[in-house]
Amino acid sequence: MYRLDGAILMVASDRISTYDVVHPTPIPDKGKVLTGLSVFWFHRTVDVVPNHLISATDGVPDEVRGRALTVRRLEMIPLECVVRGYLTGSGWKDYQRTGAVCGIELPAGLRESEQLPEPIFTPATKAEVGDHDENVDLDRATAIVGDRAVVERLKHVSIDLYRHGAQHARANGIVLADTKFEFGWDANGVLTLGDEVLTPDSSRFWPADGYEPGRPQPSFDKQYVRDWAAGSGWDKTPPAPAIPDDVVARTRAKYVQAYERIAGEPFDAWLARVAP
Repeated sequence: MYRLDGAILMVASDRISTYDVVHPTPIPDKGKVLTGLSVFWFHRTVDVVPNHLISATDGVPDEVRGRALTVRRLEMIPLECVVRGYLTGSGWKDYQRTGAVCGIELPAGLRESEQLPEPIFTPATKAEVGDHDENVDLDRATAIVGDRAVVERLKHVSIDLYRHGAQHARANGIVLADTKFEFGWDANGVLTLGDEVLTPDSSRFWPADGYEPGRPQPSFDKQYVRDWAAGSGWDKTPPAPAIPDDVVARTRAKYVQAYERIAGEPFDAWLARVAP
């Protein structure tokens, strides 16, 4: 983030992390995929909730064109607004232990990766650098935000955004398993969507044609790197190892494929629109 006159320059990095440790090897064009998809969704969801986007070109220096945006300054709400539509990740582990996810009771007998009866709102704390986010219930979220009505509003807006994104993604061959949003207040006190939105780094995207409940799913994100790292012998403490060229290439291809399926255009079309 860089301060501009009355605005912020938000730059997406090509860096990638696993287990909260950044690898020394970047994924080429990753930042441009995240930025292009965020712009796509900001335009599509503006009728659901206002967002902080100003421009992908105006005020953006040439050297970061394609992976940077000028955005409005917001007073950010210190809560990760997570919506889950499928039972996976930490939600699946929680369900196996308790039959619930973040205190939300679910039907018995659900399988890993199964679609939930309805999307659920499972907020998390915004951790300090170096710490892990922590899932919280609505009472704890209210204590963090200071207003139950605001938390309820965040819940409903987040679920509306998830439904909108999931419907579009599914029509384009992608299952949106879960995602997280971040919100803030603009200068006029209007609730505003910020950060990135519905990208492979803030969401789990699964290919719909291979979707099958009862097992983990392949995904359009850094799961390929995570799987490699888990089997590499690395002990998951800093420093992280360099990523092999074939893993880098496969991961880049997954990110680009996610952009092209969702945006409905070649990735090069985005690069051309924002070229200096």
